[in-house]
Amino acid sequence: MDTYAITPVIVAPGRHDVITLAPEFITPQDGHAKQDCEQVAAKRWIERHAGQYLPVTILGDDLYCKQPFFELLLHHGFDFILVCKPDSHKTLYAWIAVLQAAGDLQQFTIRRWNGRFREVHTYRYANDVPLREGADALGVNWCELIITKEPDGIILYRNAFATKHHLDRTSVESVVQAGRARWKIENENTNILKTKGYHLEHNYGHGKQHLAAVLLTLNLLAFLFHTVLGWVDHKYHLVRRALASRQAFFQDLQALTRYLRFESWDHLLDFMLQGLEITMPPDAS
Repeated sequence: MDTYAITPVIVAPGRHDVITLAPEFITPQDGHAKQDCEQVAAKRWIERHAGQYLPVTILGDDLYCKQPFFELLLHHGFDFILVCKPDSHKTLYAWIAVLQAAGDLQQFTIRRWNGRFREVHTYRYANDVPLREGADALGVNWCELIITKEPDGIILYRNAFATKHHLDRTSVESVVQAGRARWKIENENTNILKTKGYHLEHNYGHGKQHLAAVLLTLNLLAFLFHTVLGWVDHKYHLVRRALASRQAFFQDLQALTRYLRFESWDHLLDFMLQGLEITMPPDAS
């Protein structure tokens, strides 16, 4: 039996690590005739956890960029920045085209040196455009970033977002930067869980009811604990910095605890620091 879940995390631009939150499992729900899916699971997560994480901005891909989901977020006090693609938002992009033709679509460019070549960042944005057809259409703010390479004009990046954050020349860069932080959900969370020693893809087809969900939850808790330890435990931070590979760290833990008995977690870390010839700074606590 395969187990599917959405695994929300807290991310921030400029921060490498992420904070794991409670998962929501994609399973048939008692009393519901419709098949469960990712969007429905996301709505359940919002309804269950809304009061715990305000104020925050929800990030996500185009799959979630739908009016019913936006209305749910706004009802619970969330802001949002969600990927907004032309193929799935034809009405919105028709408005953008009209604004562009009339000269009313805001646009500016910034040139940046990335260490190898110059990039041209082109921002376009508009406030209060309808998300879909109909008199009840929600008005959203739309922005787009196109990054090209000078001098040949090759497009390096292009994406657009729908949000309720007001957009102007000052705010649009921050909104786009936050929207682009969505990649951390995949790279700094899912990819690490799949490839860096947690074996997310290989261990969770167990059981006929709840075992797989329990195992996955314990795995996410372990990942969260490791993240927090890196912030608050100086010894752990030094050991992990010396053993940059998570797999190497896990293998060392497994070997040491198989053959040796340690009185405490602190004792184990002291042993590892000594073996790695790492000296604790005098002011470290």
